[in-house]
Amino acid sequence: MRTTLDLPDPLFRELKTESARRGLKLKELLATFVEAGLQQPSTDSSEAARKRSPLPAARRASGSTIPAIDNQEIARIFDEEDAP
Repeated sequence: MRTTLDLPDPLFRELKTESARRGLKLKELLATFVEAGLQQPSTDSSEAARKRSPLPAARRASGSTIPAIDNQEIARIFDEEDAP
């Protein structure tokens, strides 16, 4: 598959130098690096970085918190509104 990468000039020059040193085409070297990176086991710190923070609580103008509801509850409310 073909793709476009936007690399800083110093990094690109380093990649070109390394590919010439290894006797590989640039795309072969990049594919090797990408494969190696994907095969590395993920660390706990990267897993923790991917966790999302909770959504902020919605508040009324009076300052009271609006209770959180899930998708099933939202669907039930919509069904009630659509009922004759």
